Amino acid sequence: MERKQILISLIIIVFAIFTLLSLASGMGLISSTSNYEVDVNELTNELTIDNSNWHYDKENNIYYQLGIPYCANPENSKYESLAIYVPGDYFNGIENPNGTYSCSVINSNVGNFTASNAPIVMPINTPGYSAHLCPKTYNPNDVKTFTDAGLIYVDAGCRGKENGYNFSGGAPWGVADLKAAVLYLRFNGDTLPGDSERIFAFGHSGGGAQSAILGASGDSDLYVPYLESIGAALVDRNGNKLSDSICGAMCWCPITSLDSADEAYEWAMGQYSSSGTRGNGTWTGALSDDMASAYAKYINSLKLKGNGHTLSLEGANDGIYTSGSYYDYMLSVVEGSLNNFLKDTKFPYTSKSQTYQTPQDYIDSLNGDEEWIFYNSSTNTAHIASIGSFVNHCKSPSKDVGAFDDLGKAQAENDLFGNDEKDSLHFDATMTNLLKANGDKYSEYSDYNPLHADEYASDLTQVDKLNSTIENRSNMYNPMYYLCSYYDGSGDSHPAKYWRINSGIEQGDTSFTVEANLALALEDCGDVDSVEFNPVWGKGHTQAERYGSPDANFINWINGCMEDESGFLSFLF
Repeated sequence: MERKQILISLIIIVFAIFTLLSLASGMGLISSTSNYEVDVNELTNELTIDNSNWHYDKENNIYYQLGIPYCANPENSKYESLAIYVPGDYFNGIENPNGTYSCSVINSNVGNFTASNAPIVMPINTPGYSAHLCPKTYNPNDVKTFTDAGLIYVDAGCRGKENGYNFSGGAPWGVADLKAAVLYLRFNGDTLPGDSERIFAFGHSGGGAQSAILGASGDSDLYVPYLESIGAALVDRNGNKLSDSICGAMCWCPITSLDSADEAYEWAMGQYSSSGTRGNGTWTGALSDDMASAYAKYINSLKLKGNGHTLSLEGANDGIYTSGSYYDYMLSVVEGSLNNFLKDTKFPYTSKSQTYQTPQDYIDSLNGDEEWIFYNSSTNTAHIASIGSFVNHCKSPSKDVGAFDDLGKAQAENDLFGNDEKDSLHFDATMTNLLKANGDKYSEYSDYNPLHADEYASDLTQVDKLNSTIENRSNMYNPMYYLCSYYDGSGDSHPAKYWRINSGIEQGDTSFTVEANLALALEDCGDVDSVEFNPVWGKGHTQAERYGSPDANFINWINGCMEDESGFLSFLF
């Protein structure tokens, strides 16, 4: 009997504690986010959108607001603010005496969507990981294609690779800011048109990279201290945790996976060059070879899968690890890109003022004096002899050894990993280890400077103002960190469901293996519904498309993703 009374008393105590915690949460005194205390009432005051402050473009039927702060404690509001553009038919607007409009949502149709289910698109305009200012002026030409299609367009500013006069920049602040913008949209999801669970990010180059990072790192705990520091809306008005994950990521030529991008560059391109810093008799030429070998070890550790089989590299006599299933797969990526071009292209075809009457004429022009492409006219397909032949004819390296972590810290990515004390820092741990391990070998070359090894090693000990190491910051800016079991971050995020990765396969800005690796990792990720990967023949570092315009194809892709989702939901119910 006594034991029963004790048990009843314990139940009453637990119930009382739970009730008190629930009341506290409801009053905005605590949140359900672990280790994050916030005054929800303050968040509500600071971050509730003012729906009486809309402007209206009658000619283009667009409502918009500019310069909306998306976090309660911004380091620089010029960057940490956003602009929202809404199809006019989603609002009932009443003009105010001052010319602004008070708006309420009406659930009408525009294109394939309604105000309640319309996707939200977020451009990421950060070339070279640069900062992006929130728009100060209204330009309908930037957004009309999207609003006419029924999409909500949100242009969020964010910090970039460099520090400002009153704020910290570099990784991971740019993506942290973008996550805060996503959280702001979710915080106000009940009063804004559009479905804040259907956010699609899109960008090119550094913007494509940050779209990929945003897409892969949803709800990563690594970002929480950064989001806390700027007063992001980590919880809703009831104190419940909000998610910063997005629905889809469109990445054109993403310059990403920076922990291995230098080595990928040397394996895919550098090993086929013997000029400049890769010249014979130079220590950097020897370093290039060592980096290419290190990349093979990295690939074999990743255990990426293609066609259901684990991909790997093996040694070969005609290059550095130019054999094995990974090599064969990457050769098939190049070959598939060319064959897609042959399928898509109507001949006669004109390129760079040269007209080719037939596919064979075009192939002959690429071959020149060396036959490395073999064309079958009966099937209109081609076979490529080797990656080396492709690189030598179409994709020569345009960057020196240390393509991203430059020996002189002159690349944009060196600025990306700077801190408040040093604007530029080295960050490549593999290069650092090679310099340390092979110093005696490199010192045999007359042009070797032994100080490089010390500089790299010293820089990798640096931390940012939140005490994150270079390694942690690199992980936070690496989508592969969240997708591959090789990394500790695998399984610790909620990746986007839909992905579209397009790249000009002839660009010299990064190795084509970087984008292919990302696509392979996503295809093997159980949380991802679909991956569209398009390496586009004949294109460089641009918003590469096999045909059509980038914006139109992006919108069509979103429509397709939402059709699949609607069909799936219809099947369930």
